[in-house]
Amino acid sequence: MKEKFAKLLLGEDMSGGGTGVSSALALSNAITNLAASVFGEQSRLEPMSTERKARWRKEMAWLLSVTDHIVELVPSHQKNKDGSDMEIMVTKQRNDLLMNIPALRTLDRMLIDGLDTFKDQTEFYYLSKDASDSERGNNKREDDKWWLPTVKVAPDGLSEAARKNLQVQKECVTQVLKAAMAINAQLLSEMEIPESYIESLPKNGRASLGDSIYKSITDEFFDPDQFLSSMDLSSEHKILDLKNRIEASIVIWKRKMHQKDSKSWGSGVSMEKRELFEERVEIILHLIKHRFPGLPQSSLDISKIEYNKDVGQAVLESYSRILESLAHTVMSRIEDVIRADLLTQDPPESNPTKDDSRPNSVHAGDDSESTNAQTLSDLLTWTTDQNDNEDQTEPQLETPKENNDQKHLTKLNMLITKKISYLESLGGLRSPTSRH
Repeated sequence: MKEKFAKLLLGEDMSGGGTGVSSALALSNAITNLAASVFGEQSRLEPMSTERKARWRKEMAWLLSVTDHIVELVPSHQKNKDGSDMEIMVTKQRNDLLMNIPALRTLDRMLIDGLDTFKDQTEFYYLSKDASDSERGNNKREDDKWWLPTVKVAPDGLSEAARKNLQVQKECVTQVLKAAMAINAQLLSEMEIPESYIESLPKNGRASLGDSIYKSITDEFFDPDQFLSSMDLSSEHKILDLKNRIEASIVIWKRKMHQKDSKSWGSGVSMEKRELFEERVEIILHLIKHRFPGLPQSSLDISKIEYNKDVGQAVLESYSRILESLAHTVMSRIEDVIRADLLTQDPPESNPTKDDSRPNSVHAGDDSESTNAQTLSDLLTWTTDQNDNEDQTEPQLETPKENNDQKHLTKLNMLITKKISYLESLGGLRSPTSRH
């Protein structure tokens, strides 16, 4: 423990020469590295070992303990001995941490408890990496995750009880994924855009997007679905490149709309058109995040995390990001088993499950879109209607039995009830300062 905190205090500069990273980035890296070492690839749908589970909970408690001392002053009342009331200021954990930390802990527990439901199961098993093609049969993995073990089920498929449990766990993980994405998107939208990122941008949105994409977006008749279908999204690299271009154009256009002095940025496009174009690319960005939830972070996100100085935001962002990644991985493992079960019922020719030429992240987005008929806004926020029907949403989340977890999920609903736009505060707007 002393060694870990020494690295945090030194900012990962073990020479002590003062060239370390900020405390916020050091904590963010520590949480990310811990998750990578504990969870790894999570190549099988099985419970975590007792040792890994204990290490995860213990070391995460250490790292999260920093947030207990990030406080703000709030008014309170004190009763004097003579019976009179006096208003005083007391310290309270910062509001965003007070709301998000319990919610993220609950999501964390739900994911691990979901994996525990597959303990001692005998309905499916995994082949070794050296298994022959004849052993793999129709379930041979042909996507870019070729190193993952192949899952096999009995010739007559899974039992109804196993299928039901898989579906229940898939719905639960879907809700965890949506909640983690909503929290992470909100935090990233609040982070300040670094000057180094702004300086690297071209002078206008057209240069960022390219002529062909710009022409499609600025056309009089615009259909976002048709636009995405016309783009080459055959690899993760191409999808991420499109996302980077779109985010850069959003920053450019928002800065032009918010800054009074925009002479240095040119004035070739009217304010009304900029607003229209910015709205269109935001829709495309939402669709990309919805359909490809397993994408690596964009250049804008990486830049924000690297230069962020707010320790509380850094902890929340990294914690929600690793939970989002774990939920996506668990979802993929569940889908592997479901796909193996489907192959026992129908031959591959009559059961087109997935296009294995597309990146693995695409599969999770497409499948969750078909099995969970959610709107685009539902992905990033739970609406007020869902909050009002709390009794209906909580069973889907398979809330743990503890009363504390139920309270935390209620807080989570309150937190992300308000409609959140992923890049709502882009354009040089600063993070809220009233809470610091």
